[in-house]
Amino acid sequence: MGNQENWEPYKVVLLGGQGELVEKKSRFIANVRPVNTEEEAVAFTEEMKKKYWDARHNCSAFVIGRRGEVTRCSDDGEPPQTAGRPMLEVLLGEEIRNVAVVVTRYFGGTLLGTGGLVRAYAGAVKAGLAACKVGLMRFGVRLAVDTDYNGIGKIQYILGKYHISPEKTDYTERVRLQVLVPKEQAGALCKEITEATAARAVLTELERLYFIEERD
Repeated sequence: MGNQENWEPYKVVLLGGQGELVEKKSRFIANVRPVNTEEEAVAFTEEMKKKYWDARHNCSAFVIGRRGEVTRCSDDGEPPQTAGRPMLEVLLGEEIRNVAVVVTRYFGGTLLGTGGLVRAYAGAVKAGLAACKVGLMRFGVRLAVDTDYNGIGKIQYILGKYHISPEKTDYTERVRLQVLVPKEQAGALCKEITEATAARAVLTELERLYFIEERD
């Protein structure tokens, strides 16, 4: 799995959205969608161009990969560096990954100038992102915690301190909890549980993985 120390959290779009702004009668409509590959991003851009076939411009930008390994942008006929690049800069600035955005412009008859275009396209992307549901991908550890019934109360109290709810709990002769813990909390949590139960609780690492932490 590589060096987990480099597996930093990153934001993703869980549910796409649409935002719009009007500048001197020009309409800028931003559609945002989660994508996992460059092919998906290109297909999304083509889909928007067909939907808004009568628009003057359909500018696009996307970021793929948890470290933003693949980025592309297009001005689609607008003056160079006035549309696609500002759109991409918003995505990178928000540190959102695996996302594509297409901003459709219906020309209102008044030229905005390069500065006005940059502000309008960037603002449209921000409006689109504001309409999306965004989550944080965090690297974590899935643990099994085996304990006797005397230890369960202490363990539940500790999990509550860390705002962690068990994914499942099995009650047999002993109790087994399965929990998903952010990487940066795993060491301290395991130490605290071990000390609180006088090492009677057995902690087993099941897997390491990214998981989604939903945000408003």
